[in-house]
Amino acid sequence: MGRVSEPSPARPRQVTLAAWLIMVGSVIVVAMVFDQVAGLHTLETRASVEKFLSEPPGNDLGISADAVLTLLRTVAMVAAGCATAAAILGYQVLRRSRSARMALSVIAVPLFLTGLVTGGFVSSVVAASAVMLWLQPARDWFDGITRQPAPAAGAAPAPVGPPPAGQPARPAPYAAPYPAPYPTPYTVPATRPRAVVWACVLTWVFSSIAILGMVGAGVALALEPQPLIDRAREQNPELSAQGVTDNLLLGVTFAMVVALVLWCISAIVLAVFTFRRAEWARIMLVICAGTAAALSLAGLVFGAFLLAFSLVGSVAVAALLIRPDVRPWFAKQR
Repeated sequence: MGRVSEPSPARPRQVTLAAWLIMVGSVIVVAMVFDQVAGLHTLETRASVEKFLSEPPGNDLGISADAVLTLLRTVAMVAAGCATAAAILGYQVLRRSRSARMALSVIAVPLFLTGLVTGGFVSSVVAASAVMLWLQPARDWFDGITRQPAPAAGAAPAPVGPPPAGQPARPAPYAAPYPAPYPTPYTVPATRPRAVVWACVLTWVFSSIAILGMVGAGVALALEPQPLIDRAREQNPELSAQGVTDNLLLGVTFAMVVALVLWCISAIVLAVFTFRRAEWARIMLVICAGTAAALSLAGLVFGAFLLAFSLVGSVAVAALLIRPDVRPWFAKQR
């Protein structure tokens, strides 16, 4: 029979404010990145980059305008991925997840640095909010410590020894209870929740399909690479002028295929550990699914409509793993 977790201290307003700043700010960062990536293809942006490279200090860099645009696009996508993960972790912070706080602190560093390049002040706010989670009273709340107020100056000290006959015992003046790390009104389930099973099954199915598709595409590309090369040069006739050879184009494409396959394999492994009740794997799988959803949404914006299936699957996995009745099953292991 399941048990009900112990009562927990009230969440400090500092934690609530920081978590909401992280979640809302991360959503704004993702929207700003999508807008910026869409603007990189405009003639106005290219003219601005070329003007910067033609004058000091840009003319000393020795790089082309296309290289700068590619770098900006890469940095922007890294910022979007970090912001998506931060938004998910911000929700977990509200649920008093210490591992989510740690992961958020790690992600805040690249998010802050990429925000400087993309020109986003909001990313700095998100990083500062992550720092707030390590200050008092937030630190005590994550550690499960309730501090009683200090006695007033001049107050009589508590008597030592047993109370006189007929008087009730006085409580300890500095009691520090340690409640369960994941307080919730739900009863801890004795068996694996169905939401966990469905999340793992969806991860295994979608990741396996993606791996088969990537491997098939890689084999087809190795056997007949010319259609891809012709299409890439048709969409961007300046590739030849930029010194992009056919071998370089194929190498980059194969590298992307390998990276996606490794990403899917990582998701499958995380789903295995999640199925076996590892809390850290659940959080990492939620981050992985959220990042995949953001990248799929970006692909849909640019016309890759097949990524709609990946978007639906990623959102479903993340939604199943953050259900309120799922977390107690993982917390029971602590």
